[in-house]
Amino acid sequence: MKAEIILTAKGHAGTMATLQSEFTAHNLFDAQNKDAFFEKCAARVRGLATFGPLPVDGKLMDALPKLEIIANFGVGVDAINLADAKQRNIIVTNTPDVLNECVADTALALILNTLRKLPQSENYLRAGNWASRGPYPLTTSLGGKVLGVLGLGRIGEAIAKRAMACGMTIRYHNRNKKDVPYPYDPDPATLAKNSDVLMVVTPGGSETAKLVNEKVLQALGPEGYLVNIARGSVVDEPVLLRYLQEKKIAGAGLDVFADEPRVPPAFFTLDNAVLFPHVASATVETRKAMGDLQIENLRRHFAGKPVLTRVV
Repeated sequence: MKAEIILTAKGHAGTMATLQSEFTAHNLFDAQNKDAFFEKCAARVRGLATFGPLPVDGKLMDALPKLEIIANFGVGVDAINLADAKQRNIIVTNTPDVLNECVADTALALILNTLRKLPQSENYLRAGNWASRGPYPLTTSLGGKVLGVLGLGRIGEAIAKRAMACGMTIRYHNRNKKDVPYPYDPDPATLAKNSDVLMVVTPGGSETAKLVNEKVLQALGPEGYLVNIARGSVVDEPVLLRYLQEKKIAGAGLDVFADEPRVPPAFFTLDNAVLFPHVASATVETRKAMGDLQIENLRRHFAGKPVLTRVV
């Protein structure tokens, strides 16, 4: 018999189709009455395939008495209470590594677009301003600038390699020093002070909530740029908005926001911000690879084999 799982949200179409084919899948996102949904299937469900920010805590885990595994689509597991899962001996998996290069590409694109104001210059051309007003104003080069990487993990290292190819130099801050050739700063504010561009690549969750606060942005200063491809929760968003409005930092490139997909409309009026709708890993190839890894973790678990990417 097929193992029974719950799909928490609509995700990558190919992944969803395979999950629904290989397992007996119950779609939580289709349920109009959640109580009736759980009453119908909870006693038999052995796995959760999680997509997006739906909180998965002890209350939800306890509603599924036979739950054995939570397979997350994505690297970040900040929506899953890992302590609750560990306490209940529930395996949690994610999909690391397969998206490193794609996310790093997007990070470099955000640096380029933010410093060179490429989207703004395109809008200038499309509005007919090149002919009527003359050339677009000069912008800022990447070469010779210092990129401060806040969270030098696998993705952070891939970003650093790309930035160096553009002539940037690298600094970083982690909770612990790494064996890398880059200078280390002891805290985020010091890193921001020593950087021209502060790149946020840390995990989300309570430990990093508003890690980039007013002190950090003040240290970054009026000639510094912030780029965030981590989680919106890592940045104090109202403070960032104010610093951009008041030109207390030079600009920001953002792929993530605190309450996605609801972005504060005040961001849309800024000429010193480049905004992406959380697309860092959003390519056909990468999303397929993420889904394949999520599926394989479920396959292996229900076949009695070790999963490939266990978090807890």
